Amino acid sequence: MTAATDIRDAGSGVVFDIERIRADFPILSETVYGKPLVYLDSAASAQKPRQVIDAISHVYETEYANVHRGVHFMSQKATDAMEQAREKIRAFINARDVREVIFVRGATEGINLVASSWGRKNLREGDEIIVSEIEHHSNIVPWQIIGEQTGATLKAVPVDDSGALILDDYEKLFSDRTRMVAMTHVSNALGTVTPIKRIIDIAHEKGVPVLVDGCQAAPHVAIDMQALDADFYVFSGHKIYGPSGIGVLYGKAELLEAMPPYQGGGEMIDTVTFKKSTWADLPFKFEAGTPNIADAIALGAAVDYLNDIGFDAITAYEQELLDYATERLSAINTIRLIGTAPEKAGIVSFLLGDVHPHDVGTILDREGIAVRTGHHCAQPVMERYDVAATVRASFGLYNTPGDVDALVASLGRVQEIFGS
Repeated sequence: MTAATDIRDAGSGVVFDIERIRADFPILSETVYGKPLVYLDSAASAQKPRQVIDAISHVYETEYANVHRGVHFMSQKATDAMEQAREKIRAFINARDVREVIFVRGATEGINLVASSWGRKNLREGDEIIVSEIEHHSNIVPWQIIGEQTGATLKAVPVDDSGALILDDYEKLFSDRTRMVAMTHVSNALGTVTPIKRIIDIAHEKGVPVLVDGCQAAPHVAIDMQALDADFYVFSGHKIYGPSGIGVLYGKAELLEAMPPYQGGGEMIDTVTFKKSTWADLPFKFEAGTPNIADAIALGAAVDYLNDIGFDAITAYEQELLDYATERLSAINTIRLIGTAPEKAGIVSFLLGDVHPHDVGTILDREGIAVRTGHHCAQPVMERYDVAATVRASFGLYNTPGDVDALVASLGRVQEIFGS
């Protein structure tokens, strides 16, 4: 693979022009310790294209006011822009209805919202929630918290040594007390792509709803709620080249309508008296207080950016980049790859001999290479592989084979320093 690889969007025929794409991201021209920045930490947070940065500035410069409440021109203008962004997101995930798109601070808040609101209403002592061994903490802890309040418990689907979910064991975990399946679409620590459609179908055959953590899927593959038939789906803006502090909870309207509010206050009410309050219609019932207006609008700009490139092209390019990175890293004799499932997104986790991952990350940083080290908010994954931490290189649509080559060359220097 080379940086000039000609990958075309199967729908439009547009070439995936990596140099043009990189030019959209101002931060990629920065240097670190005098060396060009090689950013390989997009799974933690992706960088932002100029189009998103400009969208935020545009809001504050030309159309900012509080939304949904004012009759004056600027309030109406801001409201229109925010609701246009909601419609863009509805189309981005192919939801049936814009009322099913809830703005939240991020995927973590979306999961907490469902665990708290849906969980308070539906979970009882002895009920069970199925998760997996490869979940992010954000899809474990909220369920444990509501479990402590209701008496519900978690069951975890195991993965094999490659990091692939064991579907036979998943089916065996169901009982007549199973009330929810909460499952990742793509593992943030391993890159494993789970068979999420099959996971959902199995749960639905047993009458159990499914929440999907889509944080690591949304930047890499097209998402279609009507095809997946997920009951809830969450993702964060900062993973899809949008702002931080904004995210999306998708929920089927009939489920959201039956759930009590998660927070109380302005915007989520219909009427308020000292005797009783009533709630606004969806989606506003779950959007208490002044929302993150500018970042919601800029999230719409991020969706526009991804749509303009096209997911056929993005997915194909990133798959080639992942294959190239896996090949080059596997050729290093002291590398141990953690997570080698047949279906993966752009994440490679590894150990380099006996060198502690934090030492590897520190040396790479001095070479201008940003990787993530640690447990990646996925301590059960580390326990599964009997390691304390890994080095994780994660790719975005702006990365190149040259970035992979720089990583490999710098790992060689780590080996020289530690004799590993």
